[in-house]
Amino acid sequence: MNNLKVLLVDDEEEFVKALAERLEMRDLQSDKVYDGEEALSFVEDQEPDVMVLDLKMPGIEGMEVLRRVKKAYPKVEVIILTGHGTEKDEEEARRLGAFDYLEKPVNIDTLVKKMKQAYRRKMEDTMVAATFAEAGEHEAATEILKEDE
Repeated sequence: MNNLKVLLVDDEEEFVKALAERLEMRDLQSDKVYDGEEALSFVEDQEPDVMVLDLKMPGIEGMEVLRRVKKAYPKVEVIILTGHGTEKDEEEARRLGAFDYLEKPVNIDTLVKKMKQAYRRKMEDTMVAATFAEAGEHEAATEILKEDE
């Protein structure tokens, strides 16, 4: 999991910094941004494997970030982590392709487990698609890679 590229997105800077430190103690490095606009720019420059995304932020809210990221970068696995979500928000996030939906405060071990599961799913999907491509089944590979869209 050393290659796992994580992006933390939350407007609560102290929370993000503390979360990053706790992840680092578990040998997980992460990048941090503090609003939706920064998140979209970061993903465009350095596509992460897993994004941990808050919903309520000034400017571009998390749900819109999720929508745009999954459309442009469907392989990025997004875990929603919010303190202000509703059942309707959870349903919408899952419909848009969120890997999971967690509420603050979250147990750090639960979050790490979900991040590793998300990374594994991304890698499995990529390997299956590559296997089909190597076998000359390019259409099947393309369909597998588009599954999350």
